[in-house]
Amino acid sequence: MLFKCGVCGYVHEGNEAPDKCPKCGAPKDKFVALSKEASDLVLRSRFTNSLHMELYSLLTKISEISQKGVNDALDEPCVVLFSRAIDQSRILRQMVSAELETHQKKGKWG
Repeated sequence: MLFKCGVCGYVHEGNEAPDKCPKCGAPKDKFVALSKEASDLVLRSRFTNSLHMELYSLLTKISEISQKGVNDALDEPCVVLFSRAIDQSRILRQMVSAELETHQKKGKWG
């Protein structure tokens, strides 16, 4: 079962709510059990959010690799390709960040 702290939003997974919130210290009575529907959304969101974070990490790596290609500057077509990869990975990282922020605002985080 999932329980949500009514003070800070911390989500606890277990058979019952914790005696106090690990994040803010609120007492057990401040926790509410999430419905099956809300719990399913949190669990699905955890999976999707982990995919977003992995994608962000890979895009960062693409940018780092591409910067090495720009610095190497073998020829102009290579520099153009690597520069474009840097630009596109930056745009996609910004999109991932915006999507994760939207998830947080909609409670799709836990």
